[in-house]
Amino acid sequence: MTTFDDFVRRPWPKGTSEAETLWGFLDFYRGTLANKCVGLTDEQLKTAAIAPSTLTLLGLVRHLVEVERWWIDVVFFGDFDLPIFPVNSDDPDGDFNDLDAVSVGEVFEHCRVHWDLISSRVAGHALEETSVGISGRLNDDGSPVHFTLRFIAAHLVEEYARHCGHADLLREVLDGEAGH
Repeated sequence: MTTFDDFVRRPWPKGTSEAETLWGFLDFYRGTLANKCVGLTDEQLKTAAIAPSTLTLLGLVRHLVEVERWWIDVVFFGDFDLPIFPVNSDDPDGDFNDLDAVSVGEVFEHCRVHWDLISSRVAGHALEETSVGISGRLNDDGSPVHFTLRFIAAHLVEEYARHCGHADLLREVLDGEAGH
């Protein structure tokens, strides 16, 4: 089974450019999320530890990969490929709720491959570059909204930071460990 047990979290970026800082913090929070999963069983990763929430560590991993895929692949590059994880199409929260659609090992492997792919896709792109624009988000004049890569990177850092807080609580409830 593939796990995050050998994943090494990169330290906070220090004394770097704006782009290195944003992408560095994204890498840091990816590593933080991975560390929250280290040493847990598949069952623990699928356990909603705080009732009545259905939030699980595995669901968070799946969700955050899908968030990155959406903002980088779809919004920025305009690639509308199928989601990485097959989920129940009738459930808008399928990445949180349909945890048996893909094995834990497959999720972790997809995640690691995806993180490397996204990092390589944005390398060399300036933060000022704008997205292709998507029809689902419109300006007041009806034109597609275009996001800068800076906005997308900052949003991804925010999304990971928020969910790493959730992961910290989930992990502490599961086995008393926190702050990895």
